[in-house]
Amino acid sequence: METMFATWMIGATWVPTNFRLTPPEVAYLAQSSGASVHIFDTAFPDHATVARLENLACRLEISIGGEGVDDWESYAAFPSKLTQPADVDRDHPAWFFYTSGTTGRPKAGVLTHGQLDYVVCNHLCDLMPATTEQDASLCVAPLSHGAGIHALPQVARGAATILLSGERLDCEEAWRLVEQHRVTNMFTVPTILTMLTRHEAVDRYDHSSLRYVIYAGAPMYRADQAHALRKLGKVLVQYFGMGEVTGNITVLPPALHSESDDEMPVGSCGFPRTGMDVAILDDAGRMVDPGVSGEICVRGPGVFAGYHDNPEATAKATAHGWFHTGDLGHMDARGFVYITGRASDMYISGGSNVYPREIEEALLLHPAVAEACVVGMPHEKWGESGTAVLVLEPGVSTTSEELLSHLDGRLAKYKWPHQFVFWSELPKSGYGKVTKRDVKHLLQKDA
Repeated sequence: METMFATWMIGATWVPTNFRLTPPEVAYLAQSSGASVHIFDTAFPDHATVARLENLACRLEISIGGEGVDDWESYAAFPSKLTQPADVDRDHPAWFFYTSGTTGRPKAGVLTHGQLDYVVCNHLCDLMPATTEQDASLCVAPLSHGAGIHALPQVARGAATILLSGERLDCEEAWRLVEQHRVTNMFTVPTILTMLTRHEAVDRYDHSSLRYVIYAGAPMYRADQAHALRKLGKVLVQYFGMGEVTGNITVLPPALHSESDDEMPVGSCGFPRTGMDVAILDDAGRMVDPGVSGEICVRGPGVFAGYHDNPEATAKATAHGWFHTGDLGHMDARGFVYITGRASDMYISGGSNVYPREIEEALLLHPAVAEACVVGMPHEKWGESGTAVLVLEPGVSTTSEELLSHLDGRLAKYKWPHQFVFWSELPKSGYGKVTKRDVKHLLQKDA
């Protein structure tokens, strides 16, 4: 949080990274963003070294937790400090929010100061009305993405943000902190919310202070949703969003959540956020009638300024004057949006977007692998998990353990497949392309 506000004070652009990424993945973010300053915690020396070698634009490297003139604390101790922020307008880049496309190569979505101003106001309007300095928020997700955005409205209202003491989710500690600090709001993802509400500690600590428990990032199983409502009451808030729109697409507030299927739009991710337009478009960019499926598209002040140094991707994502989410769905006559599928092969595991091609390319580097196809399959705990279907080179064998060892250091662990299946061949179209729909069908048939 200090690095974020310091970056904005001098008018620079902040490029946070997820701590789960490997050194090569972080190095690509540094190189593609053209970052002139690297700030690394001393717990990640390999990340710092690889990034330094790959990003020739870097002019200064600052450590956190180290010693000497180039440590973060030495800069914080400077006798002369900025008292006024740099003069930047609403369209000035504030944050490179890295996301990925169907190719799996990360793209930097440009979030501007004006867009973030709007998002902060909208979060306070739609997700946490009446938040003040008397409130407190518990953070149980990485600050590099949605949880970092969620922290900004807390700062705007003077509300405290409480962090867990460790890197991993500790349900016992989370509920203890809710009681200790009288936490009023939380941001989480469905898998974490389910783990929290199914942990026995939820019944031993007082969580009556909670007013808003916000979940996003993936659909939530109806059974888990109803269970969370039984444990916490009508405090759930769902929103649908993505990095390029910084969460500002739809919202389903507490009043529209219910244990009774008859009292809520079951399966819906809500209605359009305040000031945002949401539409279901066909392939020609025309709006379709209620109940008809198409691509979920959005426009308004919450939409990003485009992809950094990638005009082709920007043009494709904003065709017909709308931002194309890549998600398929429909809208009912009342304006509630329902997500029914994805236009791409991406799947969401534990609230994190996973892009199969990136995994397939890494697996194909293994000498035993001739062909690879990764698909997302339903998973009771994570929502979806990756299944890798592999065709091996003739006369060669390998094991799941060897393949996971091969991926270690190449990909973040949350991207690793949960299952490996070995076939003699993959189904292909007349053009020689692997048909993932047929792969999933065969996997379901064999299950």
